[in-house]
Amino acid sequence: MAIQDTLAGRQSDIYHINTMRFSSVSAAITLLLAGASALDKPLDIQIESSTDCSRKTTRGKSPNAISQHHSDKVEVHYRGTLEKDGSEFDASYNRGQPLSFHVGKGQVIKGWDEGLLDMCPGDKRRLTIQPEWGYGAKGMGPIPANSVLIFETELVGIAGVKKDEL
Repeated sequence: MAIQDTLAGRQSDIYHINTMRFSSVSAAITLLLAGASALDKPLDIQIESSTDCSRKTTRGKSPNAISQHHSDKVEVHYRGTLEKDGSEFDASYNRGQPLSFHVGKGQVIKGWDEGLLDMCPGDKRRLTIQPEWGYGAKGMGPIPANSVLIFETELVGIAGVKKDEL
């Protein structure tokens, strides 16, 4: 009887150990898949500051667009850093002059064309851009190839839109 009790106790211990291993492995796989899913997104947008307005940035294919061919000319202040080490590679703030371009027209990297849509002047966003929506395998100037980019952005204005229209 004592041997059977001992064996039953050991089987119970083995069951609990295997259950704990399974739970740990399941948790690790879940975390791994969540991380892989985040990496699959070429753009992550964090809204740092948001304002209300009736006229947001568009690229011409939304109900707010003036026409299907219209693209807003915007002014954006930004600070760009590399995710791998946090080093700054460019900042309009340092020049005291925002960057001006037509959003959604391919004048800037795709991460900006997509990440700066539907914004009001004064809005601030943090864009984390994977290489395929940044500079890719070629890199650019101080930006190494295949770099994940982080931009702190602020929409300063939309050309032709007066403050009272916002």
